[in-house]
Amino acid sequence: MTNRVVIAGVTSLYMAMPVTEFPIEYTPQRFPAWMRSEVSGAACHVADTMRTLGDDTSLCTFVGTDVAGEAINASLRARGLLGDGVVQAPRSSLGVVLVAPDGRRCGQPYVAAVNMLQYPIDVFKRAIQGADLAVLTNTAFVRPLLWHAWSAGVPIAVDVHLISDVNDSYNRPWLEVADIIFCSHERLTCSPRSWVAQVFERYPGCEVAAVGAGGDGCLMGLRDGRLIEVAAVAPRGVVSTSGAGDALFASFLHGWLATGNPVTALRQAVLHAGWKVGDTFPGAVSLTEPELARLGECHPVTATIGRWDVQEP
Repeated sequence: MTNRVVIAGVTSLYMAMPVTEFPIEYTPQRFPAWMRSEVSGAACHVADTMRTLGDDTSLCTFVGTDVAGEAINASLRARGLLGDGVVQAPRSSLGVVLVAPDGRRCGQPYVAAVNMLQYPIDVFKRAIQGADLAVLTNTAFVRPLLWHAWSAGVPIAVDVHLISDVNDSYNRPWLEVADIIFCSHERLTCSPRSWVAQVFERYPGCEVAAVGAGGDGCLMGLRDGRLIEVAAVAPRGVVSTSGAGDALFASFLHGWLATGNPVTALRQAVLHAGWKVGDTFPGAVSLTEPELARLGECHPVTATIGRWDVQEP
């Protein structure tokens, strides 16, 4: 059975290009070895990844009537993502990604064009009816949609990305309604294991809490006390880590909906994210479910299972 997923958030026209190092040394002119323009943004990347894997995805987003919007609409149409949830705005969201030789990225999203807009509630309420999952990204215009998804009884997944405090005031509305919470390790002020324990203590509605740790893979806690750790794998090497967290998040959600097994889902998610970072623009490439299964036969991914509710030595 195909699962129906509603994803709300930003869709952007991005430009990616390489840099020799961070910080960037000033020079009046550079001739990069490559430059690439693609349509991405967290919501678009999640929707495209899940759709390619086989889910029925509905994207709720803003697209401008400007030149960038023409490119965004063309890309969404080609990927089967241009539906009733795509709402016109005066201007489009944009972004630039700088990529170092080791794959580290510096993303520079410009979301001011859409962040303060009000997404039409009636459009979202129609989209959410009968959905199996709502993926509500933590961009500002999604905040008013949280209550409507929660009141509809639809499971909610959020990725709060770069967060440090479990009581973070900006992200709290998302954390309070989420069944599944992902974040990045990059700004945590504690260990990922401690973070998982804090999330479960602070937010009783959360059933799954995960921390993407880049080259160290992913650590995930379940409400029942299990702690799952999966080491990173990069079948094609690492070219760009831009969007790696979105890839991990989206791929896990697909596997979780399809199998109901969080361990299997996390192993597949780490593998898919690791494959994606072998591209100059990970947000523009995805595997189908059969392709991912074949990749797993050549690159087996193992999971270590422990307990997060047992005190660390």
